[in-house]
Amino acid sequence: MSEILKIKKGLNIRLKGSADKILIPEIPVTRYGVRPVDFPGLVPKLAVRPADIVKAGSVLFTDKNLPEIRFTSPVSGTVVDIVRGDRRRLLEVVIEVSGNDYTDFGKGDPAVLTPDQIKAKLLESGLWPVIRQRPYNIVAKPSQEPKSVFISGLDTAPLAPDYDFVMHNSDMGELGTGIKALGKLTRGKVHLVLDGSNVTGSVMKNVAGAEKHYIKGPHPAGNPGIQIHHIDPVNKGEVVWYVNLQDVLAIGRLFNEGVYRHDRIIALAGSEVTKPAYHRIRSGASVTGILRGSLRDGEVRCISGNVLTGTAISAEGFLGYYDNMVTAIPEGKHHEFFGWITPGFGKFSFSRSFGSALLPGKEFVVDTNLHGGERAFVMTGVYEKVLPMDIYPMQLLKAILVEDIDMMERLGIYEVAEEDFALCEYVCPSKIEIQAIIRKGLDQMVREMS
Repeated sequence: MSEILKIKKGLNIRLKGSADKILIPEIPVTRYGVRPVDFPGLVPKLAVRPADIVKAGSVLFTDKNLPEIRFTSPVSGTVVDIVRGDRRRLLEVVIEVSGNDYTDFGKGDPAVLTPDQIKAKLLESGLWPVIRQRPYNIVAKPSQEPKSVFISGLDTAPLAPDYDFVMHNSDMGELGTGIKALGKLTRGKVHLVLDGSNVTGSVMKNVAGAEKHYIKGPHPAGNPGIQIHHIDPVNKGEVVWYVNLQDVLAIGRLFNEGVYRHDRIIALAGSEVTKPAYHRIRSGASVTGILRGSLRDGEVRCISGNVLTGTAISAEGFLGYYDNMVTAIPEGKHHEFFGWITPGFGKFSFSRSFGSALLPGKEFVVDTNLHGGERAFVMTGVYEKVLPMDIYPMQLLKAILVEDIDMMERLGIYEVAEEDFALCEYVCPSKIEIQAIIRKGLDQMVREMS
């Protein structure tokens, strides 16, 4: 067994409402939405119009810069809406479900297929976007060959799903096939990173075809960027690909059955959920069904994803392409009079400035209130306490703000993604939108290198 990698820096935000280990039978969904905004750097080229009939696997839009990368419909039905934002930016393609028709992409054994044949099937089916790359945290470029591929088998975000429970209710044969396919796309290694706190009990401990690593520690230990940084760092000119564990199942399903079926098991969690549990759902599905009758009274913020990196959606919104949970927490539309002077036994605090620091096992109800506004961006040293990377986060952020490309390179822009800085944003005393700054820097690097 590999040595357990222990991460010391980070922060576990203890929230109420973790999902009970109960898998709810699949709830019928009538609408699905595919959102180009889920894919950073994408310039979409629409391939359908309202009233078009599509099958599961039919092309909805492509990447204008890399037209071979297709984004396909998760279900069969009718295109009922194409939502645009400012300057006609494409936000969503909405499909009303009818029938159960799948495009047949043909079965195949990855062990006997060539890398080009595997790439072609993933691109044709629309499953290629599940493969992302460092640097830049964008959909992987098919023309490149990565030095390694990472599969993260744990998630340490607040209220995140237990991947061991997920895999107990999944097809392990699909996982094996998916790993075989990914292994043909690199001459390096496929790294499967598992939970170091459950080594002997993990259902994935005997998975073949990948080099297993075990990691243990507070969030963000489960982030692919942290795992890549400690196991196979990205240097200038190098590329590493990474895939979510459940997306590997979808890849295996494509080769075993010949169809595009991007199913997953997600956690419905949060303090405002009356019955937090696990649901089987398809990527892009409307969350109306799983939220109906499951939310407490009052104003609630529904989030596709976790509270640190997720996207706010309505109760009729759609599950994000890469998201593995839906979270519901209270809205913070209230003013707290002299909140800073109270003992704060019911408030979670990183700085240990409240009485809650004396209650290490307590779970908290956290709302969306910022507790202050944006202020001077000053050196505090708090970012380094929650970012387990050998970089200087404050200096990197300031290099991005002044658009100093050379300094950004030297300070580690190639290794990071927005999610790696989510805790920095959470603990930031200046209330700076740090994830947006990181995304701005990554987008600038993509433009400079293209």
